[in-house]
Amino acid sequence: MLAVSLTVASTVFILITDAEMIAEWDGFAPVPMREPNAGSLLLAGVMTMSVVLRRRWPFVLLLAVAVPQFALDMLRFNAGLASLAAAILLYTVAAYRGLALSVVGAVYTLLSYLLTVALTDDQFGWADHVVVVAVVTLCWVLGRSVRLRRAYLDELVDRADRLERAREADTRAARAEERSRIARELHDVVAHHVSVMTVQAAAARKMLDKDLQVAEDALLAIEQMGRTAMAEMRNIVGVLRTDGPAERGPQPGMHDLPSLVEQMREAGLRTQLWLEGEQLDLPPGIDLAAYRLVQEALTNSLRHAGPTARAWVTVRQEPSELTVHVEDDGRGPGFDQRQPGRGTIPERSHGPGQGKGHGLVGIKERVALYGGVLRIGPRQGGGFEVRARFPLKDRR
Repeated sequence: MLAVSLTVASTVFILITDAEMIAEWDGFAPVPMREPNAGSLLLAGVMTMSVVLRRRWPFVLLLAVAVPQFALDMLRFNAGLASLAAAILLYTVAAYRGLALSVVGAVYTLLSYLLTVALTDDQFGWADHVVVVAVVTLCWVLGRSVRLRRAYLDELVDRADRLERAREADTRAARAEERSRIARELHDVVAHHVSVMTVQAAAARKMLDKDLQVAEDALLAIEQMGRTAMAEMRNIVGVLRTDGPAERGPQPGMHDLPSLVEQMREAGLRTQLWLEGEQLDLPPGIDLAAYRLVQEALTNSLRHAGPTARAWVTVRQEPSELTVHVEDDGRGPGFDQRQPGRGTIPERSHGPGQGKGHGLVGIKERVALYGGVLRIGPRQGGGFEVRARFPLKDRR
């Protein structure tokens, strides 16, 4: 559209402006110019129509339009508005090409003008030179300003895209962490309760033909344990609901240790609990982490320590530290008869068919999350122990 408009305007200007009118303009054409003909109109049209392809080949066209421009000047034809084509092409080169190419284009345009001045007899004054240099400089500066502005906007868009991708990555990481946390909670709940239910079911099966009352008590314990497990799982899964506030009960904590120990006793693991130091309120995260540690450690003892094993839970709370120690004297499936009192850690961690050790991994993650120190391994004199220390803020 621009090329057509420029061509029409240039042609009309050439046709209505005769040589005498141009000659009367003081300082513009001191030497009489020739009347326009088909050749001059064609050369002027070539210059203006080249603007059509300015976005594709601006630099090449800038070099090319100098040829018909030079021919019109040397033959004393009025170029009309066709000279604007060179200015438009120079602007396009500066706006859509690199700095070096745009500088070459500006210098080439000025050299073309100087060559025309040197080869013609026209007496150009300093005012003419200043105007030409000013127009060339203005076209170049405007083009470069547009290019720099566009580059700045592109950089802003690219930065926004990078920030959006980083935000999405953070969101995915947060979701993965949340899924991991929920999976860890579910594992701790399910592993403990299912282990107790498995032991109770085995006891009920063995006592069906011997003592129905004992078998009935075991089945009742399984039922109660199942209800407790379902309640805790609903409590955990409730955080996933997004359609409204979930009705959740309080998370278990160290104040629930007596009932946990009682459950383990009913399941067949002789367990003793010692609470030492001041029994003050703990931070919620540490309170839950310590409870889950005891729960997982006792569940591990119930699974692997053997039917005659005993377990001890010692919790010592000081103003600056919480110490949790769970140990048992069981020999477990990995006990070597030739080395009494010694077991193998892998068997205690995850025996055949007993999972892949996610519980102990979860314990390590919980303790590390709150800056604690954890030790898991065989107990001196036989058995297995789990010892953890959680740092607490001094509340004295």
